[in-house]
Amino acid sequence: MGRIFEVRKHTMFARWDRMAKQFTRIGKEIAIAVKSGGPDPGTNPALRRCFQNAKSVNMPKDRVEAAIKRAMGKEMENIEEILYEGYGPHGIPILVETATDNPTRTVANVRSYFNKGGGSMGTSGSVSFQFRKMGVFKLKPEGLNPDDLELELIDFGLEELGEGTGENNEPVLVLRTAFNDFGNMQKALEEKNIIPISAEVEWIPNTPMELPEGQAEEVLKLVDKLEQDEDVQKVFHNLH
Repeated sequence: MGRIFEVRKHTMFARWDRMAKQFTRIGKEIAIAVKSGGPDPGTNPALRRCFQNAKSVNMPKDRVEAAIKRAMGKEMENIEEILYEGYGPHGIPILVETATDNPTRTVANVRSYFNKGGGSMGTSGSVSFQFRKMGVFKLKPEGLNPDDLELELIDFGLEELGEGTGENNEPVLVLRTAFNDFGNMQKALEEKNIIPISAEVEWIPNTPMELPEGQAEEVLKLVDKLEQDEDVQKVFHNLH
């Protein structure tokens, strides 16, 4: 079992700013999950996943409950999830996942970030073909045998299993499945009483790219700017 490929993390966010952004992102995910599947986590796997992710970043219980209440109201009715594609400096492909009640505002902001950051917006499909949409589960390694786990989960869509890092750079086991097998893997882990630290849908780059440090910083500045926008949920790139 080797170390699984992970893209470079940005370093611009201050810790508390990053935490606030995570709470906002997960709050929107909770609201969207409730809108689509109801407020009962027992019958809503997407909501159970959101609860796990909220716990992984120490999101307060009252913030979680507030997100559920918002979803039960009317203000979340027009939230849209939109994927924007573009290239950053030095040809680095970037995908921007958003959740917005005003697509006109969001696309204008995203385009502005790309233009000012030395990149350019692309059309739908112009960048996403360089990535695979996958389910990514992070597990605490204690008490788990990776070789046994791999054999047990391969029938549920496991494609990759390796070592990675968590939010605080702690060692974790990383499981990846095709997007279509996300639900199967979530169910399989639940049946084995394995509670993931986090369970996310991510765009995994097919071909990682390396840049000199100065050029890489230019890309990460754009990534950071995108991530700070209130409508942006996640940003993916292939910078190693």
